[in-house]
Amino acid sequence: MNSPPAEIVVIGGTSGLGRELAQYLVRRGEAVVVTGRDSSRAKAVAAELGGQTRGLAVDLAHPQEIAGALADVAAVKHLVLAAIERDANSVRDYDVERAVRLVTLKLVGYTEVVHVLVPRFAPEASVLVFGGLAKDVPYPGSTTVTTVNAGVTGIVRTLAVELAPVRVNGLHPGIVGESPAWEGRAPDVLEATRKRTPTGRLATMADVVHAATFLLDNRSVNGVDLIVDGGRLFG
Repeated sequence: MNSPPAEIVVIGGTSGLGRELAQYLVRRGEAVVVTGRDSSRAKAVAAELGGQTRGLAVDLAHPQEIAGALADVAAVKHLVLAAIERDANSVRDYDVERAVRLVTLKLVGYTEVVHVLVPRFAPEASVLVFGGLAKDVPYPGSTTVTTVNAGVTGIVRTLAVELAPVRVNGLHPGIVGESPAWEGRAPDVLEATRKRTPTGRLATMADVVHAATFLLDNRSVNGVDLIVDGGRLFG
């Protein structure tokens, strides 16, 4: 009896950039697991993506439950950690509950997923961890977001050492104008950002997917934090 194919697990693959990446991977013939907090939504998205796609419910804010949620994932070709929640939280008006949830989700939850799945990694598996440009460019209300995205760099560095020869890389998109995360934002804010960007354009979903697949596939890229923002930090 043939063993099932090793799957690419996309944590946070039911929406946004995670879903866009999962869709690309399915189209190139990969077996993909997409996860979200809600089981019915995860299964519905998997059905929409088609191919060899499965949907599982995983809530990173409850790390003690992650092992059970991922119990039937047998072999992992690559692991993508793309789940995120938006949190407008400042020091002067600090919401401890929201902060603890986001820190748990992004740092403890991400690490627990790796802990659970690493025994099932294929020989050439890699890990891709999504952060964001808020780690370098804070904005009002980004106290927790900036902290956890900076923490992604720490995760990448320590896991690249601890999991060697498994490769571990980080991806930090800038403003992706067509992303659902930026829907409804003031057009003048996006335009001002575009004008400060040396390429003269905002990053697209396709740009981020291209960067993600490069980091997953290139066997000599390891321990890298890749920024995808058109060079805005240097403009």
